[in-house]
Amino acid sequence: MPKVIADKCTACGACADVCPQDAITIDEIAVIDLDACVDCGACVDECPNDAIVDE
Repeated sequence: MPKVIADKCTACGACADVCPQDAITIDEIAVIDLDACVDCGACVDECPNDAIVDE
């Protein structure tokens, strides 16, 4: 499942834009609803700051 690395996240919204499940919201950092996430990896691939990793 993806995890946001807070120190790297700039809340740009790129991950939320590509999430097919709308499982990501943007606050001060990206927040992933793990109940809605289907672990597709789109957010990991899209993040320009490598702030989302697949664990």
